[in-house]
Amino acid sequence: MSRKEYLDTYLTMISLRGLTDHTLKSYRTYISAYLDFVFDLLKKDPADVTWDEMRLFIKHLQETRHLADRTINAAISQLRFFTMYILHKPWDQTQLPMRRFDQHIPFVPSRDEVTTFINAIDNPKVRTMVILMYSAGLRISEVCHIKCEDIDRRNMRIHITHGKNRSDRYALLSPIALKELEAYWRKCGKPRNYLFPQRHNPDKPNDPANVELHMKNTEAKLGWDHRFTCHSFRHAFATHFYEDTHDLLTLKHLLGHKSINSTTIYVTLSDVTLRKYASPFDSLEVRNG
Repeated sequence: MSRKEYLDTYLTMISLRGLTDHTLKSYRTYISAYLDFVFDLLKKDPADVTWDEMRLFIKHLQETRHLADRTINAAISQLRFFTMYILHKPWDQTQLPMRRFDQHIPFVPSRDEVTTFINAIDNPKVRTMVILMYSAGLRISEVCHIKCEDIDRRNMRIHITHGKNRSDRYALLSPIALKELEAYWRKCGKPRNYLFPQRHNPDKPNDPANVELHMKNTEAKLGWDHRFTCHSFRHAFATHFYEDTHDLLTLKHLLGHKSINSTTIYVTLSDVTLRKYASPFDSLEVRNG
């Protein structure tokens, strides 16, 4: 098969898994790079590539793109899929093991920082989207795909239909956030399908990249270092919710996590967790040095 035929077959197979458009784009990126490596550098057919050459590609990928270990693992997963479902060959994980990587504590803005940031946003659409990310703990992709019919005023909740785990859920609808949402809706043309449509195409959801750009501009206006991402507001919601309620099970459902293990990170991120307890050293009668 040609390079294009391999890629087309690969895209067909991964599309059968029902992946999101974002995931499909990610999967295409590294396999396209792999096919370029195999055809242009190795001058071989993918079916003839050895484990040594596959490891060489991973090294090449990391050195040329300076990818993090977590991202390298994603590329290895895609190679595994390609090997098993396109080449119909067995995968040996001892030949290309997954990388170990450090777990970093994500940036969580304080309540004052969230307030200052939201008040500094000039664009009413972006301001309202950020308010929903924080007030309901939503991912940016979920906010972009909210439709007008998903806003349940009677029960004060938001129906999330494009969650990361492919499962519907309900998120909180804050009364104050609802007022902001209604003001935006009246001011910005009263959208009828997607609540936050593209500017020139109301039948398509807004692009998350546009929101990220506005956020960087807001940080620059405030004179802050670049730390905020869209996910920072989801982290902030979860951390502040836990500080107020200590209810991990409810938080798990609100965030749409499959496992409670994903939710327990917010115990670590919470300031209350540390302030609540004292060090055992404080109970000792140690002479001052």
